[in-house]
Amino acid sequence: MTLPAEKLEVCDPVWSALRSQAEQLVVAEPSIASFAHATILKHQRLEDALSYHLAKKIGTDDVSPMLAREIFDEAMNADPRIGEAVRADLSAIFERDPACHSYVQAFLFFKGFHALQCYRIAHWLWLQQRHWLAYFLQSRVSELFAVDIHPAAELGRGILMDHATGIVIGETAVVEDDVSFLHGVTLGGTGKETGDRHPKIRRGVLLSVGAKVLGNIEVGEYSRVGAGSLVLKAVPAHCTVAGVPAKVIGCAGSDRPSQDMNQALDGIDFQI
Repeated sequence: MTLPAEKLEVCDPVWSALRSQAEQLVVAEPSIASFAHATILKHQRLEDALSYHLAKKIGTDDVSPMLAREIFDEAMNADPRIGEAVRADLSAIFERDPACHSYVQAFLFFKGFHALQCYRIAHWLWLQQRHWLAYFLQSRVSELFAVDIHPAAELGRGILMDHATGIVIGETAVVEDDVSFLHGVTLGGTGKETGDRHPKIRRGVLLSVGAKVLGNIEVGEYSRVGAGSLVLKAVPAHCTVAGVPAKVIGCAGSDRPSQDMNQALDGIDFQI
């Protein structure tokens, strides 16, 4: 049963706004009206729309779009936290990315969002010991979106992957809530070591364009990593690091760097 608009807006404001914006899209651009209807407006829940949308992208001759959709539905029905994370991710994009003007724009067209949600399904599969199918999804995401996230990595919610091209996240990496990535970011190891070997990115961190964080090190909460930096040592909380190799150059410049998205290092009280 379809909920009345006023009840939908209260119980699921992101889905309500997404549907409303899709209706506006239909009027504004009739040439893709059928796309908006098939992808969003015909569905009862955000989860259903997302599984349809991603399955059409991920599906191949080997794993058909229909089978891919069944897998996505299974995961999201089994773990409601995936749907909660999807909504937090959409909100993060809309609030932080100045190029994003609506939920529907991000949902339909932003590959960072698509890659992240596919990772969430792959991670659920990994936890169910369905490793081969998780690897399949990882591979397809890498092929389609140029984003490579190991399904065993642990990512929180409210994540922004802006542009997303070239993002690599290794097997034992941990990314907490409300982190913002720009394109070309790597959370990698330092060689052939095994075990816990990837970075731990704490809440609210901003990882700027091309930042490389290598090894089992921690980037403290609400810190910034400058564009093009190579981070090989732990980063204190509420600090900015930059350079090759990266060094602390001052405070984080704001209380919430991942929200402010300031890569210009404005507002730093530089240390000598």
